Amino acid sequence: MDDELDITVLLYDALNTIKEIQVFMFTDPRMALDHLKINSKDYVLLISDLRMPVINGLQLLKTVKDLNPIVRTILTTAFQMDNNLFQEYTKKEIINGYLQKPIEMKQLLVEVNKQINIIENVAKMS
Repeated sequence: MDDELDITVLLYDALNTIKEIQVFMFTDPRMALDHLKINSKDYVLLISDLRMPVINGLQLLKTVKDLNPIVRTILTTAFQMDNNLFQEYTKKEIINGYLQKPIEMKQLLVEVNKQINIIENVAKMS
């Protein structure tokens, strides 16, 4: 989820190389939330940029976690972030992963696979 279409398409294309997942692409956080509300049990991972119009990335991730606490989240940004807020959201597991922009595709795939493996391991323990 990024409000810049070119970045969203780039991430979408990279993530579609992972055969085990279905990828949804959004540039509008409201549309992403609407889709997630209807399909909340089908989501395992959400990637969001920090700075977006209407709903910022932190608000989006918090709302997503309120809907489905099992969903893993990755926050991306090219900007400095309030370290105290970042630490708080990480401690509360609202943010599960973080990628600094510009994102290298190899780095993206490593982080996504890491988050998916965490979900799979939790599911095996249940």
